[in-house]
Amino acid sequence: MSDHQKFAQLGRPRRIWAVGAVHGEADRLAALHDDIGTRFLPGDRLIYLGNMLGHGPAVRAAVDELLAFRRAVLAIRGVIAEDVVYLRGGQEEMWQKLLQLQFAPNPAQVLQWMLGQGIAATLAAYGGDPDQGLAAARDGAVSLTRWTNALRAAQRAAPGHDALFSALKRAAFTNPAADVAAGLLFVASGVDVSRPLGAQGDSFWWGGAAFGRIEAPYGDFVRVIRGFDPAHGGQSIQPHAVTLDGGAGFGGRILCACFAPDGQILELVEV
Repeated sequence: MSDHQKFAQLGRPRRIWAVGAVHGEADRLAALHDDIGTRFLPGDRLIYLGNMLGHGPAVRAAVDELLAFRRAVLAIRGVIAEDVVYLRGGQEEMWQKLLQLQFAPNPAQVLQWMLGQGIAATLAAYGGDPDQGLAAARDGAVSLTRWTNALRAAQRAAPGHDALFSALKRAAFTNPAADVAAGLLFVASGVDVSRPLGAQGDSFWWGGAAFGRIEAPYGDFVRVIRGFDPAHGGQSIQPHAVTLDGGAGFGGRILCACFAPDGQILELVEV
């Protein structure tokens, strides 16, 4: 994949609205959209920081809400499709891997691990049954392929879902302006500051353990913003690392922050 396909370049926006982990909390997401929808302006960007799926009670409804709000935002004069960005988080990565489970060396073991990480809620959203999946994995590749094909068909049958999952980006960033020292980098869960952006691999969704120890700009980025903390440490705002995880899907809230181009937080919304 080219860098253009992997990353969303946000340009030089007026403001950036960044939404933390949603985890299937459709009602909270709808309330958040009601709040920020009246204040979204041409020149703004809206970015969902991954982990939109999994854990919560209404995964499919949450995806429908994401798509509905995108349509509402694009109806604003001067807003274009590239102004709305969805990042791939750990939940989205697992879901895409689950749809190819027949190619895994130990599919039953992989599925068991995914179930422990919260994939069951997404599986149920598309009509899947974990016990049937485990049975298919034991039966062999033919049975497992039939099972994953049914899940893929259910995803295709949900209007817009296939397109959304195909549009996921690994990270997003702003381009520094002449009067701004550095840009902003948006990720799902983590970043390995010892490696360049193009060599992160799966650090974006599984490399969050050291995120809180980022104490200096990362390359051209004065601030790195993520939407999920795998250690469930909650919201954290540090000079160079910001975590927008309110615990959605785990009894907590969805967080959304509005950033100025220089990284200053203009507003913090909790739902």
